[in-house]
Amino acid sequence: MAGSPTVRRKRLSRKLRELREASKLTSEQATKKAGFSRGKLTRMERDEWTRPNPKDISVLLDVYKVTDPAEREAYLTLAKQARQRGWWVSYSDALGKGAYVGLEAEASAIRTFEPLLIPGLLQVEEYARTAIRGSGVTDEDEIDRRVEARMLRKQVLARPDAPTFWAIVDESALRKVTPDLAGQLQHLLDVQRSNLRVQVLPDRLGPHAAMAGSFVILDFPDDPSVVYLELAEDQLFLEEADPLRMYELQYGYVQSSALSVDDSRSFIQDRLNAIT
Repeated sequence: MAGSPTVRRKRLSRKLRELREASKLTSEQATKKAGFSRGKLTRMERDEWTRPNPKDISVLLDVYKVTDPAEREAYLTLAKQARQRGWWVSYSDALGKGAYVGLEAEASAIRTFEPLLIPGLLQVEEYARTAIRGSGVTDEDEIDRRVEARMLRKQVLARPDAPTFWAIVDESALRKVTPDLAGQLQHLLDVQRSNLRVQVLPDRLGPHAAMAGSFVILDFPDDPSVVYLELAEDQLFLEEADPLRMYELQYGYVQSSALSVDDSRSFIQDRLNAIT
């Protein structure tokens, strides 16, 4: 599997920060030694860059006294991998910078909670088109591009090394599936397998731990987990230990409240039967 440049870039940012801290240098001191402009190193360490420059990395390795040839080569290789472009770059009109898609592409496990929509990776084309149009997009060409990009995203679940995917979906999202979109409910039944499961959170449970809204937890084999929140006009990525712990706990509470996988399948089947 080709590594996601998004994940490689985040890893490089983290490792550069760790190197500086191990060298007992402040950001200002390292910036001065490297001859960088003010704020450049901070942006690098915060992953506020697009295509890392291997020359800059080499300068920092000198500043941090990394002299082992193999270690230096590993950092420079990581920088080169981080400069590559993922398939989502060509869909910037539909996906923006594609930061989330880049993370999704290399996650080893994805856990998502959705209160109002079927999760994007589980959407069929007809449902995706209706959902995008319902969000206020009226230009048919733009709708087509967004649907196409969303369908391409789903390929991550078809790979031999597909991530474990666990979705908890509120009953309200299922009730919003109209008879003409019944194929979406059938897909939720058909797509499930050992590493892809769907649980339903029924209305009868009343208030629950995730009333604040949808979120996704992405785990990686060699990098820290990330919580993703999609806001009205922005995307938020949480990597600090405290918010990660909070969302892990929240997901655990919601998962324990939801119907079992088998009962959820029966629930979805009953809903499908009711609208067909």
